[in-house]
Amino acid sequence: MAQQINTRNIVVDILLEVTREGTFSHIIIRDVLEKYRYLPRRDRAFIKRLSEGTIERMIEMNYILDQFSKTKVNKMKPVMRAIMQSAVYQLLYMDAVPDSAVCNEAVKLASRRGFSGLKGFVNGVLRAIARSKEQIRMPSMEKEPVKALSVRYSMPEWITQMFLQQYGQERTEGILAAFLQKEDTCIRVDVSRCDPETVIASLREQGIHVVQDGRLPYALHISGYDTLEDIPEFVRGILMVQDVSSMMVTHLSGVKPHDFVLDVCAAPGGKSIHMAETLAGTGMVEARDLTEYKTDMIRENIERCGVSNMRAVCRDALVFDPGMENQADIVIADLPCSGLGVTGKKTDIKYHASPEKIGELAALQRQILAVVHRYVKPGGVLMYSTCTMTRQENQENTEWFLKEHPEFQMEIQKEFLPDEACDGFYIARWRRHPDQSRD
Repeated sequence: MAQQINTRNIVVDILLEVTREGTFSHIIIRDVLEKYRYLPRRDRAFIKRLSEGTIERMIEMNYILDQFSKTKVNKMKPVMRAIMQSAVYQLLYMDAVPDSAVCNEAVKLASRRGFSGLKGFVNGVLRAIARSKEQIRMPSMEKEPVKALSVRYSMPEWITQMFLQQYGQERTEGILAAFLQKEDTCIRVDVSRCDPETVIASLREQGIHVVQDGRLPYALHISGYDTLEDIPEFVRGILMVQDVSSMMVTHLSGVKPHDFVLDVCAAPGGKSIHMAETLAGTGMVEARDLTEYKTDMIRENIERCGVSNMRAVCRDALVFDPGMENQADIVIADLPCSGLGVTGKKTDIKYHASPEKIGELAALQRQILAVVHRYVKPGGVLMYSTCTMTRQENQENTEWFLKEHPEFQMEIQKEFLPDEACDGFYIARWRRHPDQSRD
């Protein structure tokens, strides 16, 4: 059965789903890999690598195609565009596939998808690119720094320009390069049930490559496994997939035994479960989200991880809950954002973003903060975090909040820029003055 499956054809369907239907790439790729789980591991790895890589470097692929094709990329039919983009990615970034095979398979695929009349075009353009790989012209860093960085790292020009204004050229190039580094899966060990060293030894016995994070000893970066469901420690709830950026919220919160923690936008529940496990059976964590679908996700993780001091509640963070006023020792407000800090994991998020959407999200964050800060008891903490890197959603919202709510004081403000083991994200810890009369 596996021999009848054309993996390149599957990749074209994934690209169409992302570019034409607007489906998020990590969702469609996950679903496709689950559908074709019966395929050999090598074939599934090929599908994942080619689809992710083509999406990630699409701006660069389009720029190169426009140099060699008389028909510009934006004039191609969507199916032909996907075939050509994925073929160019193979030519430039997948050395294990011979150039001749890439060209031949693309020609066959064009014919299979109803474009047999364009076989000569496909063959001619791709072979020209294959012959001229070393002579491809890229924009000049001296003359066009924004365009040059945009093409080289496949980042939309407006985001590139924003980063240049915020961080300067050298740091921006480092950020964009980090987004293209392949990150291992980051997992957190429940240290209340097992120490990291024991888990590391077990994972290595299973043939899994493990690197312990230098910042948080219970954070591990793993690779070389097939599926998480094949790892016994994951099935038993000792391990949870969670980024360092997410773990840092609990790490920096100052949570104490018997605290009551309220997470207002919690799904799928990683931060809340980390809090509950850190409380070691004391206190209570209430994890809220907007829909039953999301709260069901939280409940599944609660059950898998076996935490007893946590509950999931379906509630809109924009609607004030009078019964929760002044109740929480810690409120976690990890709010909806543009997500640009996780571009390395969600390769198409940069194409969905826009200045207008960022403005809308920043306004939504303020609306939520205006409600949920009232849940913090005097002397308690409000943890504000995002997985993005725009001043509008991070520092500017912090400045706004502290001006609007002087009963809170800044204790911690950290911006983390992407590196090989970490996404870009922002965390602020605000403490409410213990004197209620200042409300």
